[in-house]
Amino acid sequence: MIALLIRDLRLAVRAGGGFGLGLAFFLLVAVIVPLGVGPEPVVLARIAPGILWVGALLACLLSLDRIFALDYEDGSLDLLATSPMPLEAVVAVKSLAHWLVTGLPLVLASPVLGLLLNLDAAGYRWLVLSLALGTPALSVIGAFGAALTVGVKRGGLLMSLLVLPLYMPTLIFGAEVVKRGGAGLAVGTPLALLAAITAGAVALLPFASAAAIRVNLR
Repeated sequence: MIALLIRDLRLAVRAGGGFGLGLAFFLLVAVIVPLGVGPEPVVLARIAPGILWVGALLACLLSLDRIFALDYEDGSLDLLATSPMPLEAVVAVKSLAHWLVTGLPLVLASPVLGLLLNLDAAGYRWLVLSLALGTPALSVIGAFGAALTVGVKRGGLLMSLLVLPLYMPTLIFGAEVVKRGGAGLAVGTPLALLAAITAGAVALLPFASAAAIRVNLR
């Protein structure tokens, strides 16, 4: 499993499978939004939680189609499906690799981008915490969408249509954590729901993704 993780990380760096791409997109969102809505600090502070979470969601979406596509094209996915390693573990490792090259950089860069959007000072720690809790769910759910469309030519748009509705609860509760945290309100309920979504996705979706891959490889 460790060897597969290292292999996927190397492929992501060499083949442009999302390393730096998502972070650059996230930065562009934080820079462009103030140009579009105006530089008023009050307006930016009000919309910052939602904009930052939408940017993170779309940044994760950029590289989802590459989670299984390269392995499918070169035949590696067939070998992984017949290897002693359970296919569910393969899906989990690939989801982890996607999060390490896409989600983790977003978490680390989010305070700087929050500064660009005039996020309330009290909301910074909640922004980092919510992204750290929520972005793993985005990667696992995205892997499920990629598994459903593996082998489909030009399946990126179809995958986006399948995945985006599943992303909505994570987006809603993640932005709510930042909004409430910045306003000094209790964040226990949305934070618990966000953690529950991630825990449920990590526990269940690798099995659903593995089943989808088996069907598409037949």
